[in-house]
This record gives sequence, C-alpha cells and structure tokens, in this order.
Amino acid sequence: METAPRTYEIRTYGCQMNVHDSERLSGLLESAGYVRAGDAEPDVVVFNTCAVRENADNRLYGNLGHLRPVKDGHPGMQIAVGGCLAQKDRDTIVKRAPWVDVVFGTHNIGSLPALLERARVQDEAQVEIEESLVTFPSTLPTRRESPYAAWVSISVGCNNTCTFCIVPSLRGKEKDRRPGEILAEVEALVADGVLEITLLGQNVNAYGSGFGALADAPDEVRSMTSSGQSAFAGLLRACGGVEGLERVRFTSPHPKDFTDDVIAAMAETPNVMPSLHMPLQSGSDAVLRAMRRSYRQERYLGIIEKVRAAIPDAAITTDIIVGFPGETDADFEETLHVVREARFASAFTFQYSKRPGTPAATMDGQLPKEVVQERYERLIAVQEEISWAENKKQLGRTLEVLVAEGEGRKDQATRRLSGRAADNRLVHFGAPDEPVRPGDMVSVEVTYAAPHHLVADKPVLDVRRTRAGDAWEARQGQSGAAKGVSLGMPSIGRPAEPDAPVTGCSPRP
Repeated sequence: METAPRTYEIRTYGCQMNVHDSERLSGLLESAGYVRAGDAEPDVVVFNTCAVRENADNRLYGNLGHLRPVKDGHPGMQIAVGGCLAQKDRDTIVKRAPWVDVVFGTHNIGSLPALLERARVQDEAQVEIEESLVTFPSTLPTRRESPYAAWVSISVGCNNTCTFCIVPSLRGKEKDRRPGEILAEVEALVADGVLEITLLGQNVNAYGSGFGALADAPDEVRSMTSSGQSAFAGLLRACGGVEGLERVRFTSPHPKDFTDDVIAAMAETPNVMPSLHMPLQSGSDAVLRAMRRSYRQERYLGIIEKVRAAIPDAAITTDIIVGFPGETDADFEETLHVVREARFASAFTFQYSKRPGTPAATMDGQLPKEVVQERYERLIAVQEEISWAENKKQLGRTLEVLVAEGEGRKDQATRRLSGRAADNRLVHFGAPDEPVRPGDMVSVEVTYAAPHHLVADKPVLDVRRTRAGDAWEARQGQSGAAKGVSLGMPSIGRPAEPDAPVTGCSPRP
C-alpha cells in the first residue's frame, strides 16, 4: 500500500535573505518528496529564524512551546530550527526545547532533508552547524512564492562591523556570485514569466568586494569594471539588457559604498525602478561613529541630493534606530533634521534593543525605555506627516501598477485590487470589468493619498495582460499550490516578504 507523502510548513522570521532561503528550503523538501501541508497539520515544521533582536529568542521558544502538545498528539511529526538564531544558539535549542528534531545553520541549509531523515532513523536530535558556506543557496532547488516577481541573491555575508548588528558573525564574510551565474538565473526566471526581480544582498552595492583584489576577480568581473564603473553598477546595466525583464530593484545598499556610477546606472537603465531603500540609522555624526557606520550626515544627504537630481521621481525609504546607547537630545534632533531634509517616502523606525554578542549591548549610556519611547513617537509623527505630503504629490498622476497577490488586506471588503507602482508605492484600485490577474499591469489615476498607500477609484485606464499573469494563472491549476512558507509577521506581497525590507543593517523583529 502506497503511503501518503510527508507534508511540511515553513515559518520565516526576519530579513529578505531568510525569505529567499525559505524558498530554497521549500525546493529542497519538495525535491525530497515532501508536499506542502495546506490547511492540514504538517508532518514537518521548519522555523527559519532571525537573531537581530532579543525578542527573537522569546518568539522562537514561545512558538516551540506551543508546538510541543501538537507534536505529542501527532506521531512522526518533526520540528526543525534553522537560520541566524540557530547559527547562534546551536545545541542550546535542543537543551531548551528537547522536542526539536533538527537544528541547522545559515551555511548549510542544503542539509535539511538529510538531517530530517537521520533524525527520524536514529530517533534523536541532529544538530549540524557549519562555520562557513557549504553551498551558495542559489544553486539549490527552489519553490518560489511568486510567479511574477523574484528575489535573486547576488551575495551572502557582510564585511561591515556595525556595533548593533550580529548578522556578520552569523552569515560570515561577504561572498559574491559570478555575474554570469546571476544573469543566467535572471534570464531563466524571465523565461518562466517573472517580470520583476530584486537583487539581494546584506550589503548589496558592495558587490564585487567578495572577489578580493580586482586582479584576482573572474574575467567577467574585470570586463564589467573595465570602464571604471563598480561591479554593482555594471550588474545593474547588465540586467537592463535582459529582454522581457520589466522591473529591477535591489536591497539593501550601504551609504559608504553608494557611488555616483550606481546612481548613473539607475538613471540610465530603463528597467531599474525609481525606488531606493537607503538605511540612515541615525542623523547624528556622533551616533554614527558609535555605530561604526562609515559615513556622516553630510555624506548621506549628499547621496539623497544626487539621487533626486538624477531621478526626480525616485521614492526613497530608510531605516532609523532610535535610542542607541549614548544618544542625546541633540543627537536625536540631528536625526529629525535629516528626516525633514531627505523627505523619505517612508521610514522603518525601531527602538534600539540590546543584542547579546554585539558591542553596543555593553556600551555605556543605555537609555531608559520612556526616553526612547518619547523620541520614537516624535519621529513617527514627523515621518507620517512627510509620507502623507509626499503621497499627496501623486494625486492626479497616472501610474502603471504591477498587480500583486496579498498586498491589500481589505481588498475583498472594498472590492479593490492592489499592486505596486514603479516607485514601489502601494496602490489600491477599483477592479475593472475585465479579468485582471496577479502579474498583469494596469494603468490607473491616483484619486486619494494616505501616508502608507494610494487609492485609484476611477475606472482603470488600461489593462495589459502579461506572461507573468499567464504564469500565475497556470500555477493555480497545479496541485500543492497551497502556501507552505509563512512569515512570522504580516506580508506586503510580491514574493512573500516581511512588513519592511529587512537587512543585516536593521534591528528588525
């Protein structure tokens, strides 16, 4: 008698790199014969964890505690823990939660199916952590969450030493993929119907540094940089030559590596979108120095000015930490100054929290919670006002929107559809009479602006059916289409992703 295949569910926390890794984990499990659980209780639950904030530990162990009675009532169920927290805590996880079957780290995600099988056969927990990358994740099988938009990892690891961030110690030094491998993946994705890619790295615009000295870099890198441009600028321009690729984004850059040639490549490559996520963290030179961020306020605002000059319609977003150790009222006012000058479309703002293992955790000048809270609320108020004013500038404009799945949480109630404009603003629009699928493009006129979204309630001006929409429609008829990679926080569509563009430079939950 043939037995039913084992089912799985992946729960992802943290950054886009984790989301992309989870797509690889899904691909690995499905290649090994597992199927998505859908609405049924899964046979295998995989936690892909984040270690950026202290409450990440509490969240994981709380969720593991909730699963214990479920596992007790589900013979054969297995629980696996991977990601940055697993890389950090290692066998501590099975000591604190002995009902966990597998622990694996950031460098060996390809080992998951074998570890699950070994744990099942030997009936004991398997803990396997590698100290360096075993296989570049992009060479592994994948099960992408979106048929119309995709992450493309160009590097892993980070060479920065920000004092608030634990990611470099868990992800390792930067390692870059060869340009030919990246472009081959992009072309394959486009052939499958993908219209939009996001180039992904912990410090994406440092691309090229992972090859070491230019003389030792692959020939294709030397060719790409022969005119004097950086490898990342060359990669952006190369993406512009991929036929059928309509939208290119990247996240997240670091100001210290953000050069004029990258701005030129963005402005001169038609399919590179007019959106930029540029982490600020603080507007105070003193705090930036303490954070070990190798730029200062003047340099940062200079980048913003150059981007706006070259790409007037660019929507710029950022990350900001409030209450870093030693931050004074004057320091905080400098942050507010930068926010007012930069006029970000939106900002992902966070209250500093200690992260064991980082230099900042033991710094003098840890601030009282009430002080941090008061500053945080002031920052939110300033940015909300700016976001709303910037969105109001979109009123009356005609935007081309990539229709997305899962962007609008109230779409069913409001009878609207949702998607992203070229500058990545979220747009809700009235459903047209003709069928529109995720992955199709619509042209709409903006009729209302809120701080975090736009509304287009006039009739849709144009619908362009796309290969991406065809790919989405074809997927609906496939078995196993139920979602098997879930996030530990709400998603904002495109490929399933966190509610903010998390990077290794950001203290995300």
